[in-house]
Amino acid sequence: MNHPRKVAIVTGSGTGVGAATALSLARRGWDIVINYSRSESEARASDAACRAAGADTRLVRGDVAQDADCRAIAQAAVDAWQRIDALVNNAGVSVFGKDAAWEALDAQAFQRVLAVNTVGPFQMVRACLPHLKAARGAIVNVSSVAGSLGIGSSVPYIASKGALNAMTLHLARSLAPEIRVNAVCPALITSRWFVDALGEAGYEQLKARAEAGAPLHRASTPEDVAEAVTWLVDGARTVTGELIQLDAGLHLGGPAPLAPAR
Repeated sequence: MNHPRKVAIVTGSGTGVGAATALSLARRGWDIVINYSRSESEARASDAACRAAGADTRLVRGDVAQDADCRAIAQAAVDAWQRIDALVNNAGVSVFGKDAAWEALDAQAFQRVLAVNTVGPFQMVRACLPHLKAARGAIVNVSSVAGSLGIGSSVPYIASKGALNAMTLHLARSLAPEIRVNAVCPALITSRWFVDALGEAGYEQLKARAEAGAPLHRASTPEDVAEAVTWLVDGARTVTGELIQLDAGLHLGGPAPLAPAR
């Protein structure tokens, strides 16, 4: 590991939390692999922002549901810098639907959500593992309160994040002491993802309900989540196996579930 700067791979870093995390790490002196699957123009903007902050970057298109793509993403970091110090598993997808409409839930869509949100992080860990061990590095999985509270955009999404949380705990045990493994579990995030899925009016309705149901009466921004991820990656030396709730206290209980209105 002759390269003097630390290196992070942030999956799904073209938009939202991933882009904010990549930029946060770049500002702290890290070099970054920017990964995207569809949002090429946004990923190029994220890449440019990280470079402007002083980072060396590699922009890599890849679908984390595909093992070959995961290995290519990891190899891009190794080819460029001969090291991987941190992996942020941020790439994620969902489907939105009413619980009462299970008959309309397509099995292929269910499996796609699991492939990206659960299998993808596993494949990325496997691809990066020897380099993370050599660096005594860190893994952060971007999960959701859906995985612990059983509320969210859909059954597939809830199931995928519950599995990701369980995998986080297992990896924290099995990869210690060389690698720290944690997850962050946001509730509603003020990002394009919800607007694209629900439309502006649906997003505003969901945001109002989420804020009303949380003791702090606010939703998280991508930068809020990135701040926590950055701490887990670049500090937190005695922290592993944590599922950190970034939900403004929603997990404490409240009247409004975080799910699309029926």
